[in-house]
Amino acid sequence: MMRKLVLGLLATTAGAALAVSSASAADLPVRAAPPAPIVAAVPIFTWTGFYVGVNAGYGWQDSNNSASVFVPAGTFVTAPLASGVVTFGDDNGDGFVGGGQIGYNYQIGSFVLGIEADLQWADLGGSNGIAVVPAGFPATFVPAGTVGGIDWFGTVRARVGVAFDRALVYATGGFAYGGADDNNGFGGFNGFVNDDDVRTGWVLGAGFEYAFTNNLTAGIEGLWVSLDRNTNGAFVGTETVGGAVLPVFVPGRDDDDSNDFFVARAKLNFKFGTY
Repeated sequence: MMRKLVLGLLATTAGAALAVSSASAADLPVRAAPPAPIVAAVPIFTWTGFYVGVNAGYGWQDSNNSASVFVPAGTFVTAPLASGVVTFGDDNGDGFVGGGQIGYNYQIGSFVLGIEADLQWADLGGSNGIAVVPAGFPATFVPAGTVGGIDWFGTVRARVGVAFDRALVYATGGFAYGGADDNNGFGGFNGFVNDDDVRTGWVLGAGFEYAFTNNLTAGIEGLWVSLDRNTNGAFVGTETVGGAVLPVFVPGRDDDDSNDFFVARAKLNFKFGTY
């Protein structure tokens, strides 16, 4: 009888302890699971934005500048009866080109539209060309430098391309302008020879550009430039009279010439903004 009483007491005590333990566990706060780590999205590069840069390369000129000018009698002071045709020959050249550019791109999907302007220094000949002078002209007559060569040029172009993430392939074209020093070395007559006169024309080309960082891009570009000029004024050279060097003019002289040249260059741009 005593044994049954003891066993019953133990069972009751164990049940009470278990109930208290369950109640205490229910009162404990629930520990929340740790939050999932936040992973920042990888930024998508875009070509949209303004940029400025520099470039350097090489140019090859293919000019068509030959001109024949008839010099009538009465033109020269020291030989008033002399007349004939002075022929100015073509002037070809090649050399270094370099300068800077500024532009803006706008990307729509994979397509990139833009506009770019540049200004270049060039060393493409043309300062002193060849001229054929008829017999009978004064011995002191020095013909002017032939029309030809390019000392500087610039372009304003549209750009249309396709982007492959950070790589851009594009075509470009638009307006071109430029000039050259056509003087024959007589600096006192620069005003008469239209020194560094501006010629206008067109430009077409293509290029490839790659963004190494969000702000720094580099590429290569080829341009075909065609510049025309309709007149070079009336100056054909100089004549020495009594020790003084005088300009020689031919009224109504009109030249038709063109300068075509190809430029291959490398470009480095800084793009404003980060993406």
